[in-house]
Amino acid sequence: MRFPLPFFVLFLLILSCNNTPKIPTEIPLTKVQDSLSGVLAAKESREKISPFIAEGLTLSLWASDSLAPDPIAMDIDDEGRIYITRTNRQKNSEFDIRGYRHWMTPSISWETVEDRRDFLHEFFAPEKSEENAWLKDLNNDSIHDWRDLAVEKDEVWMLEDQTGNGIADISTRILEDFNSEITDVAGALLVRENDVFVGTGPDMWRLTDTNGDLVLDTKTSLVHGFAVHIGFSGHGMSGAIEGPDGKIYWGIGDIGANLTSLDGKKHKYPNQGVIVRCNPDGSNFEIFARGLRNTHEFVFDEYGNVISSDNDGDHRGESERLVYIVEGSDAGWRANWQYGKYTDPKNNSYKVWMDEELYKPRWEGQAAYIIPPISNFHNGPTGMVYNPGTALGKDWLNKFFLVEFVGDPSLSNIWSFDLKQSGAGFELNNDDKMIGGILPTGLEFGPDGALYAADWINGWGTNNAGRIWKLDVNEDKNDLKVERAETQRLMTLNYSDQSNDELAALLRYPDMRIRQKAQFELAKSSFWGYRALKKVLVEEKHQLARIHAIWGIGQIASASIGKAAPLLELLHDNDPEIVAQAAKILGDVKYADAATALIPLLKHDNDRVKFFAAQALGRLEHVEATEALVDMIAANSDEDVYLRHAAVLALTRVGAAETMASYVDNDNRSLRIAAVLVLRRLQSPLVAKFLEDKDEYIATEAARAINDDWSIKEALPALANILTNERFTTEPLLRRAMNAALRVGGETELNNLIAFAKRTDVASNLRGEALATIGTWASPSVLDRVDGRYRGEISRDANLVKQKIEDDITAFLQDKDQEILIGASKVLNALGIETYNNQLNNLLASHKAPEVRAAMLDALGGLNYPNIETAMKTGMQDTDSRVRAAAVGLISILEISKEKLPAIIGPIFRKGSTGEQQRLLGVLGDMPIEKSSDVLSSLIKQADNNNLQQGIILDLIEAVEATASETLIAQLSKIKASGHTVDAYQETLVGGNRRRGRQVFNYNSTAQCVRCHSVGSAGGTVGPALDNIGNILSRAQLLESLIEPGARLAPGYGSVTITLKDGLVVTGILEEENHEELILRTGDAEPLEIAVSRIAKRVNLPSGMPPMGQLIERRELRDLIEYLSSLKTEE
Repeated sequence: MRFPLPFFVLFLLILSCNNTPKIPTEIPLTKVQDSLSGVLAAKESREKISPFIAEGLTLSLWASDSLAPDPIAMDIDDEGRIYITRTNRQKNSEFDIRGYRHWMTPSISWETVEDRRDFLHEFFAPEKSEENAWLKDLNNDSIHDWRDLAVEKDEVWMLEDQTGNGIADISTRILEDFNSEITDVAGALLVRENDVFVGTGPDMWRLTDTNGDLVLDTKTSLVHGFAVHIGFSGHGMSGAIEGPDGKIYWGIGDIGANLTSLDGKKHKYPNQGVIVRCNPDGSNFEIFARGLRNTHEFVFDEYGNVISSDNDGDHRGESERLVYIVEGSDAGWRANWQYGKYTDPKNNSYKVWMDEELYKPRWEGQAAYIIPPISNFHNGPTGMVYNPGTALGKDWLNKFFLVEFVGDPSLSNIWSFDLKQSGAGFELNNDDKMIGGILPTGLEFGPDGALYAADWINGWGTNNAGRIWKLDVNEDKNDLKVERAETQRLMTLNYSDQSNDELAALLRYPDMRIRQKAQFELAKSSFWGYRALKKVLVEEKHQLARIHAIWGIGQIASASIGKAAPLLELLHDNDPEIVAQAAKILGDVKYADAATALIPLLKHDNDRVKFFAAQALGRLEHVEATEALVDMIAANSDEDVYLRHAAVLALTRVGAAETMASYVDNDNRSLRIAAVLVLRRLQSPLVAKFLEDKDEYIATEAARAINDDWSIKEALPALANILTNERFTTEPLLRRAMNAALRVGGETELNNLIAFAKRTDVASNLRGEALATIGTWASPSVLDRVDGRYRGEISRDANLVKQKIEDDITAFLQDKDQEILIGASKVLNALGIETYNNQLNNLLASHKAPEVRAAMLDALGGLNYPNIETAMKTGMQDTDSRVRAAAVGLISILEISKEKLPAIIGPIFRKGSTGEQQRLLGVLGDMPIEKSSDVLSSLIKQADNNNLQQGIILDLIEAVEATASETLIAQLSKIKASGHTVDAYQETLVGGNRRRGRQVFNYNSTAQCVRCHSVGSAGGTVGPALDNIGNILSRAQLLESLIEPGARLAPGYGSVTITLKDGLVVTGILEEENHEELILRTGDAEPLEIAVSRIAKRVNLPSGMPPMGQLIERRELRDLIEYLSSLKTEE
C-alpha cells in the first residue's frame, strides 16, 4: 500500500461509509531517524545481543527501538514497507482474568460481547467510582467508571527505508483508533492492495482506499462479535492472512466469538478459539475450524494446507501442539477447562483436557470428536511463515518458520521445520533451531527474500520500544540471488498491465506470492482470464501452475457456479494432487453437477483425494452420497482421523441422523463411532441409543456428546440412567452420568446416584464424587461438574435429598474407605442432617486416620451438635496437628466471652503448631471486633517485639485487616512493610503449606509456574528445572527470585550486560557464575570467561518472568516458597 508524501504532513479527513464510525482525524505522528543515526543505532543494537544463529545466516537490525514501538502483528507490503500494530489498551483497558479471579464465573457465563459490555457497565458504574478508584481516570472527569475504558487507542504504524541503505529511517502512525469499552487488542493485521484489515475484538475492520488516492477513507466492520470473555491476555484476534482462494482468514483465541455475519447467520462459539474466513467485503463468511486455544498465526503451504501451532493450557505435563487445521475440525480446547469450576467450593478438580489427555497426539482410547495434534511442540508460538519459494537460500525451501515467544530473549527462538505426508494428514519431519537470543512476535518474508522479525525486546508487558530484525543468508549461501532479485521486481509489477499469456506463464513461477498475484489477476476476468486459466488446466504440465489455475477458476466460480465445469475433467487426472485440489474447489463453490463424479473418489487409492472428495460431497449436501461415505468409513477402519473427520462432516451436512442412528447394533465398530460423531454434530437425541453400546469407548463418546458443550438436553435422562448399568467402569463416562443425574434432578436420578455411591465395585474417587454430587443436589454449582460450562442456578428442595439419603448414611459411616467417610460427613453437613452426630463423634474419637477425624470435627461444627465444646476439646488434645487445627476453627461458633477468650487461645499461641495458630488467626479475624480487639492488639505487640513465630505474621496481618478496624490496622505499620520489594514480603518466608504450594506450582492459572519450569521432568523447559532448587537457594533467595525475578539469574536462563573497567561492554547469556568469574555465551563460537575483578558494572536484563507478588495472593506465595524449599534431590 502506497501513501504519497503529503500524507505525512496532514492526515486527510476520513469519511465513514454507511453507518460505520468515522476514523478520528488528526495529523499523523511521524518519527524520523537520520541515516547516520540509523546506522549507528543498528550497529549498537546488534552488538548488544549475543544470539545463536544457524550456520550460513546473518542477523542485522532493520528498524531501531524508537521506530517500532511494542510490535504485535506485522505485515509487509509489496514495496518492502513494514506495518505493525501497537497496543495501548493492554495497560489499563484490557483485563487478564488471572488478575481478577472473582470475575471467572461471570466471565464463563457470558455468551455475547454484549454480556461483557453489560458486566463492565455494572461493575464500573459511575456510582461505584470510589470502590473502583484503582482504575485510572483516563478521561479526567474525576469518576472511575467504564467510560475510562473507552479512552486508550491502538495503533498501526508504517516503517520505511526511504534512503535505501537497508535501515528504516521513518515510522508513521497511520492509524490511531479502536477504543470502545469492549475493544480488545489489535492483534490481526493484513495489508492487501489498497486495504488494511485490522482485527481487534469485537470486530474485524476493513480500512479501504475507495477513490484511488491511496488514503484510507472508509472503515467497515466485516463481522462483529469477537472477544466474548475476559480471559487470558493475548488470546484475542490474530493471524490475518489472504488464502489461495482469495478469502481473508483470521483467528481468535479462546476468549471466543458469537457472531452474526452479513447474511444474518449466527455463529456461536463463545468458549473456544476459531479460525474464520470470508470474502474481502465480508460476504460468504464461514467458521473454518474451532476448538483452538490460541493460534497466533497460521500459514498456507504451496498446496493450500493450513498449518499452525496452538498454545497449550499451561498445565503440568502438557505442551503446545503442532496442528494441521482442516475445514470443520474441532481441536478440542474449551476456555472453561482453564478456570472457573476449579476454584468453586461446590465443584471438583476434574479437568477434561488433562484427565482425558486431549492435548496429546492420537492415542488409543482418545476422544474421537477432536482432531488431535501432529505433535506436541515448542513453547509460546506466535509469529509463523512458510517459505514462499525464493526466500533465503535453497537450504530453507519448503520450510515453516515458527517463533517461540517466552517473555525472555535468552530463551526465545525461531524454529524451522518441515512436514511429510502421512495418510490424509502429516507428520513432523525435521525441526531445527534457526535463531535464539531475541524476543520475536511477528514474522514476515520481505519482497527481497529476507526474513523480518518484530522484536518485543523483553518481558510480557509493553515497553514503549521495539525493533525489527532482518535475518538472511550469508553471501556465500545466497544461491537464490538471481531468483530473489526477480521476485522483488515482480512483487511491484502492475499485474493489470500484463497480458493473459504473461500472467499464465507466471503461474509456473517458483515463488508462491507471484503465482498468487497472477492467479488473482486472471480471476478478475470471467472471460479472458477464465479462458487463460482453462488453458493452463489442459496444456500445462507444471503441477503448481495447474493448482493455481484450479484455485483461480474457483474464485470465478464462486460468483458464477457454472464456471466450475472445467474442473470436472480433472477428477480423472493422473496426478492425485490435481484430483484432490479439483475436488476441494468443486465442493467449496458447491458445484452440484460434480456430485456423481465425486462419489467414486471415496475409494481412490490416494488418501488426500478421498479426504477432499468427502469434504466436497458434504459441502454439496449430496444425500445420495450417504452410502458411499459410510462405506468409506468402514474401509478406513478408524485408522486415519482425517478421513473419519471428512466423512463425518459430510454426513452431518447431508443430515443423516436417522441413517447413522440405525447403525447402533452394527458389528462394525468404526461405523458406530462415526455415528456418534455425526449425531453429536447434529445435536440429535438419537445419540442416546449408543449409551448401551457393548464397547464402553463408544458409550463414553456418546456421553461426551450428550453432556459437554451445549449438551443434548433431551438425552440427559438416558445418560443419567447409565448409573444403573454395572458393567461400566470408566471415569469419563461415569462422571458424565453422575453429572447428568444432577442436571435432570428427578427422584429416579437421585435414587440411582445414591445407589451408585453405595457400590463397592467402582473406584472410591467415583463413589466420593457421587456423594459430593448428592451433597450439592439442592443447590449445585452453576458450572458443569465435568466440563465446567456455565449451566445456571438450580434450587431444589433439600428435604427430598435428606429423606432419600438418610437411611443409607449408617452404611456410609461404616465404610472402610476413608474417602467415603469424609464424603458422607460432607453430605450430612451440606444437607444439615443432625441425626448422625453421635456416629460422627464416635469416628472423631476412634478412627485411625487424622483426615477422617478432622472431617468429622468440621461436620459437627456445622450441625448444631449440642456437645460441640466437648468435641472441640477432644480435637484440641489430638496428636495430629490437622485435627487440632480443625478444632481451633470451631471457636468462632462457640459463645465465648471477651474475658474468657485469652485463656482459651493462649495455650495455642504458646504451644500450638503453625497450622493451628494460622487457623486460629483466621477465626479471630471473623469474630466480632468487640471480642477479638484486645487479643489482636496484644499479638501485634508480640510480633513487633519478635515474640511471635514468623510463620503466622501474614495470618495476623490478614486477620487484622479482616476486622476493618482503623485502630488495629494503624498498629500494623509496625510489622508490615509496603510496596513490592522483597522487604515487603518477609511474612511469606515461612509458614506455608507444601501441599497447597504444589497446587499453586502445578495448577494455578495466574502463577503458571509449570508453563516455564519443570519438577520431575513434567512442566516447561523455558526456565530451569527446579527438582533441587531447595538445596540451591535459601528461602530468602527463593523469595527474591519470585518477587524481583531480574535480580537473580539462573545459569543458562538470562542475559547480562557487563561493563569492564577498561570501558568495554559485553552482553551475553550467563552460562556459569562463581565468586571468581562469569562465563557468558556470546555470538562467538567459544564462551567468554570474565574475571569478576575486571567488572566495573553488571546489569541483569529484565527477566521474562513476571513478579509473583503482583500476581498471586501472599498466602499462595508463602505456600509456593514452602513447596519450592522442599524440592531437594539426594546428593
